[in-house]
Amino acid sequence: MGPATSDDKKSEICFFDLETTIPERRGQGFAILEFGAILVCPKRLVELKTYSSLVRPDDLSSISPASERCNGITRGAIANAPSFSQIADQVHDFLHGRVWAGHNIVRFDCVRIREAFEKIGRPAPEPKGIIDSLALLTQKFGRRAGNMKMATLANYFEIGKQTHRSLDDVRLNLEVLKYCATVLFLESSLPDILTAEGPVSPRPTTRSSSNGMSSPEWPSPNMHTLSPSLTSKIVPNSSPRDLENGEHDHVISLPTCHTGEVNSDASDPAQRDPFDMGLLRNEIKTEALQSDITMEEKPELESPGMSPATAMAEGCSGYAGFLEPDEVSKTYISASLIPYNCGTHRVKLLHKDVAFQLFCPRLRVRFGIYTKFLDQAGRPRLSFVVDASPSLCGVLDACNEVAKKVSEDCGSGSVWRHVVASNPHYSNSPTVRLHIPTVVKGDTAQYATEIHQKDRSGTVQKLVFSKYDPAELGNLLRTGIFVDAFFGLDTYDYQQSAGIRLVAKKLVIHSD
Repeated sequence: MGPATSDDKKSEICFFDLETTIPERRGQGFAILEFGAILVCPKRLVELKTYSSLVRPDDLSSISPASERCNGITRGAIANAPSFSQIADQVHDFLHGRVWAGHNIVRFDCVRIREAFEKIGRPAPEPKGIIDSLALLTQKFGRRAGNMKMATLANYFEIGKQTHRSLDDVRLNLEVLKYCATVLFLESSLPDILTAEGPVSPRPTTRSSSNGMSSPEWPSPNMHTLSPSLTSKIVPNSSPRDLENGEHDHVISLPTCHTGEVNSDASDPAQRDPFDMGLLRNEIKTEALQSDITMEEKPELESPGMSPATAMAEGCSGYAGFLEPDEVSKTYISASLIPYNCGTHRVKLLHKDVAFQLFCPRLRVRFGIYTKFLDQAGRPRLSFVVDASPSLCGVLDACNEVAKKVSEDCGSGSVWRHVVASNPHYSNSPTVRLHIPTVVKGDTAQYATEIHQKDRSGTVQKLVFSKYDPAELGNLLRTGIFVDAFFGLDTYDYQQSAGIRLVAKKLVIHSD
């Protein structure tokens, strides 16, 4: 077969999969051990071209016994394999300019590809678009097989076992998609017969990975056209196999306590066509931004009371209702499930039945702007660490207990991460991390946090940034600087890690 033309490449779908090492310690990272890909004709679903290769990592000792058990790739089998730099041309040729497809590739495989090319100093291939079968099947097929692992789906349809080798898994992924699509097509043809009184709702919902309770969960950014950079935060000690198979669901919201709800998309003419991929693409692309623009969500209620925080924020709309830690009555802290996106729910922290927001003056910056993790468009997810006073720690401890209980009561199996970090080896150790979200308007990224600067005379001026520049912001939020912070308390449940995220709505940075 001759080389593909530019137009041909645009129409081909590249299904691919990686096998990697399993990190044994924090910060170790993943090393690619095998790459496998198949070019597929999207109109006939036939294989056009295949490629696979073992990959020798820089450090063979990174192939641990756990890694060998996961995919069967041993140090001996890979000792004479080419390095990633030696197969980078082939990998780039297969991926660049094509639609990428695979199971949970947005959060795992795509990230590893970008990391591998960055490590060898080469530009990473860019996709024309991405189809993540984990998000697509979760949204359209649901967890009728039990969970969204590829092995479980394959067993459900009795089409073979997952070998955890790249090329085999790619072919299995394609077959699973074919079977799921066929089932959905048949159900949409005779919804009253094929979905009535069935074991699953025709409107699939996701479920908790721990116990399978009904869980209308996360807006997953898994079928859309992606911007150049792509990476994600990986929970330490998470198996790459778990990440590839979606055991760590892309979840920001928490499971609801409702069960047994059945709604039929096909029988309700007001419902959208389950095969309208254009609607799904737009829906997911929009929702993918939510984790970065929580600042745009308005509290359900405004506190009628005026605290010192309100006076300080005078002239800035939307800052009434922030409480200083000493003003908080811990007995009035509560949490409830509220609607989120597309029928999902999440935990909302309240104080006296009002959206809980805090104001903390003169927080000392312990560590400046952190930029390691990127969002879907390749922009750093910004955060910084401040010292936490005893009163703030007490309030956050109370919030932690309340939110954790609601999370556990509703079936989340995620490990709860305390919002206050403490290290007994350091004095004044308690710290908290404040997140600075971004919002995109057109092609321009802006800080969703309102940022001001206060000089020695006490004059406060709002800062206007001409561009999104983490380095510029880092020069302002340096270690030792004091900052007045207005922030909300958002809960998350993501990759089997759950907790409270402090999202800055307004910052007043003190001059030296």
